[in-house]
Amino acid sequence: MKTLLATTLLTLCATITVFAQCSEADKQKLMAFDKAWGEASQRGDRAFLQNLYADDYMNPSPTGSLNKAQTIDNAMRAAEQRRVNPQSADSISHDSYIITCTPNTATITHRNVITSKVDGKEQTFYSRSVHFLEKRGGEWKAVSDGGSPLNDAGQLLYLELAWSDADKNKDVAWFERNWADDYYGVNSTTGKLTTKAEDIADIKNRKEVYDSAEASEMAVRIEGNTGIVSGVYHLKGKDEKGQPFDRRIRYTDIYVKRDGRWLTLASQGTVMK
Repeated sequence: MKTLLATTLLTLCATITVFAQCSEADKQKLMAFDKAWGEASQRGDRAFLQNLYADDYMNPSPTGSLNKAQTIDNAMRAAEQRRVNPQSADSISHDSYIITCTPNTATITHRNVITSKVDGKEQTFYSRSVHFLEKRGGEWKAVSDGGSPLNDAGQLLYLELAWSDADKNKDVAWFERNWADDYYGVNSTTGKLTTKAEDIADIKNRKEVYDSAEASEMAVRIEGNTGIVSGVYHLKGKDEKGQPFDRRIRYTDIYVKRDGRWLTLASQGTVMK
């Protein structure tokens, strides 16, 4: 059972070096910049986008590179289609940000969650975007970006990242949504088999505090509608008595795809001596 031990991060996120030039405040401003960019594209705000994109902006699209004018025109057409037929419009949100920057350059990577209606049924699709920015005249400008759909392995790694955040923040609603109703966990120290309700209760009532976490040796296997993620998790924090602990856990998470969504079916961790 991983809930008593914390959970895994994407190797990429766990090993990123925090650049001295890029403070947490800088990252928050860049995240706000990105979200405003997405909202402007959704509503078709041409003036906002004209100022946001650098004049030499280029998007190396698989179907042919797009310049600033072409990219903005595409956003305007998509926004108009949403206004004409709002019922069929996709719902798009962004999360799982990874941001690095220097005083004059920045890279923003995030996941896109797209909810669409297909044959009358709501389905969720995922992709990943990367944006390259430069500061010109004291303002951030987008100089290039790209993206690609997330395959099943990528989706599971992002779920692992979200799981870690939810566990650290005791976000029980996340576990309610993303664990299958027939989920079970295996306690790493006692071997006890636990249900979804029991593990969620443990998260909610947990007294331990997680200070840092690092995942390594991450591996993903997909077999049809079953996915397996394994790795080693290094956790530091304080126990219920305020005493520090330092653990390494080798874990395995099992996922099942149901109605187009990956759900956690089982989780097991073993403390490494």
